[in-house]
Amino acid sequence: MAPKIMWIGLGNMGRGMVKNLVEKAPLLDSLIIYNRTRARAETLRSTLPDPSAVTIAESVADGVSAADIIFTCLSDDAAVTSTLETALQSATVAGKVFVDCSTIHPDTTSALGKLVAAAGSDFVAAPVFGAPAMADSGQLVAVLAGARPVLDRVRPYFKGVTARAEIDLSGDTLTAEESWGRATLLKVLGNTFILNMVEQLAEGLTVAEKSGLGTAPLVSFVEAIFPGPYAAYAQRMLTGDYYKREEPLFSVDLARKDLRHATSVAEKAGMRLPNAETAQAHLDRVKERDGSKGDIAGIYGAVREEAGLDFVVFFVLAVVVAASAGTWVFVPRFFPKETQLIWRSSVIMALACCYLMWAITYLAQLNPLVVPKRSNLRA
Repeated sequence: MAPKIMWIGLGNMGRGMVKNLVEKAPLLDSLIIYNRTRARAETLRSTLPDPSAVTIAESVADGVSAADIIFTCLSDDAAVTSTLETALQSATVAGKVFVDCSTIHPDTTSALGKLVAAAGSDFVAAPVFGAPAMADSGQLVAVLAGARPVLDRVRPYFKGVTARAEIDLSGDTLTAEESWGRATLLKVLGNTFILNMVEQLAEGLTVAEKSGLGTAPLVSFVEAIFPGPYAAYAQRMLTGDYYKREEPLFSVDLARKDLRHATSVAEKAGMRLPNAETAQAHLDRVKERDGSKGDIAGIYGAVREEAGLDFVVFFVLAVVVAASAGTWVFVPRFFPKETQLIWRSSVIMALACCYLMWAITYLAQLNPLVVPKRSNLRA
């Protein structure tokens, strides 16, 4: 008989993973879901092809008491710790399996594994690599650590369901307790690669813009040599996706948390992560500007600011629109009523022409139509 599954945490990653569990996993009964904000659980249920495929738990305790395997995918160490402590204290959990897919500090993972084991349950650390779009399409990479018999119980919910691949860190010579922290250690270090990639892209695109090369040739290079995340983030930066979104794909708060964990791990090993420190400074600027809605792709805006450019790519357009609105409202005060429409139209057309001249110059800088040749003459 298939075990009863519960999922706690319906953020960007959790929603996609639940969708794939419902569609592909060997479930004989409805999937129990819980989110601190119930409205998010109800919204997810309403978007599923079969809303009856999930049951919304009224509380963590209610869901855990009815489940055999409990997945958590939460934002930070405090949230995971609080949720698991609540689950262990409020329900009989002997024989259950807790699977944590969150990105937290390795020391926290190890401590939680011991806490779960002390309650008579089994624990699997299973952080995942991938963007929300990959979670939605079941293309994540799962890092699994725990006792092998326990891993075998949860594998049916990863590769081919929520993930396209698995990295097994349990090892033949490691105990479950020794392996748990290794999974989130790999996850934290792996996330520095992603943040370093975003930092390098932001710097490269900004230099290309300011030097006259234009961003289009650099994007062509990225798409040819580094397809996948590099190309996707380049497009997010150039289209302004990093400041237009209502909800970030990879929030600045989570990214800063991940870098703090990585820096802590490096310090414990007796070294620094200079690239991560640079990214951290730019993320701090994104946080200062956009608050909790900041996205890691906003590093591009921070780098642009340092280079003397606007944080947002089309800031000038917003200025022109505001000036046009002001013209429409205030110009009538200075001209006779019969000529107000003419003056309004004339001033707005002048502003529009100025903007078009700027836009043509700006876009030509991004993607030059004519590349100037260097003179052979030497000074």
